[in-house]
Amino acid sequence: MKRIAGIALVSILALGVLAGCGGAKGSPAQGEQPAQQAPAQDQGQVQGPEQTQEPVTLTVGATVTPHSEILEFIKDKAEAEGIKLDIVVFTDYVQPNLALADGSLDANYFQHVPYLEQFSADRGLDLVSVGPVHLEPLGLYALELTSLDQLPDGATVSIPDDPTNAGRALKLLADHGLIELKEGVGVKATPNDIVANPKSLKIEMLQAEFLPRSLQDVDAAVINTNYYLDAAKNLGVKANVLARESAENNPYANIVAVRRGDENRPEIKKLMELLQSEAVARFINENYDGAVVPAF
Repeated sequence: MKRIAGIALVSILALGVLAGCGGAKGSPAQGEQPAQQAPAQDQGQVQGPEQTQEPVTLTVGATVTPHSEILEFIKDKAEAEGIKLDIVVFTDYVQPNLALADGSLDANYFQHVPYLEQFSADRGLDLVSVGPVHLEPLGLYALELTSLDQLPDGATVSIPDDPTNAGRALKLLADHGLIELKEGVGVKATPNDIVANPKSLKIEMLQAEFLPRSLQDVDAAVINTNYYLDAAKNLGVKANVLARESAENNPYANIVAVRRGDENRPEIKKLMELLQSEAVARFINENYDGAVVPAF
């Protein structure tokens, strides 16, 4: 009987030792690798393939210099913010607004507010500005002359033919004593508003994009800065600046325009944050030698 009790006691102790080595149910035996277990699911976590948000494509129309160059400068920054910039380059001042109005563009960047308002009124469009980026003071340029007093009597001067920029050009000539305009007309002047012309200047009106090329055929030309810079870069045009519009209190800052109702689109707001940044201000100041200045 004692022998049986002893055997039973040994058996019980052996089972206890085995249980101590095995640990809790499901634990690996000594020397074995633990089984891989699925990580615990966090409360509220959605399982399944990782969702990545596609970037929003923003199609922006712009003239070449400096507008498309400034947009190219922020392109990588925009993509990092989830916006893929599709930059469509135009060479005139008509098509970018028509393309914006018909939905081909999400925004455009090439014009100032007075031009936008006049164009929209003339064409029955509902386009609005979402903010200024830079100013391009108009310049009076010449190939052969180096100062205003060298402009001869009877000289031919070409100016832009669109109403807004024509008025600016005439005011620039008037501000420098070359002509006198009817009192009060200001930047709404037309050649018919010239009341005194001491040098008998011949005013020739051309589409803005053709003004740099006209320098070979005229004595001087009032040229929009973007077209002059583009011609200097791509056509080798090198002219002297005889006079330049003042930047102080100048209402002709170039703006970004959208269709009315799109002003609060998140991607439009982000675009404006990038365009009105210190980085863009530095880029403008370092690359355009005063012919383009930040306007924000």
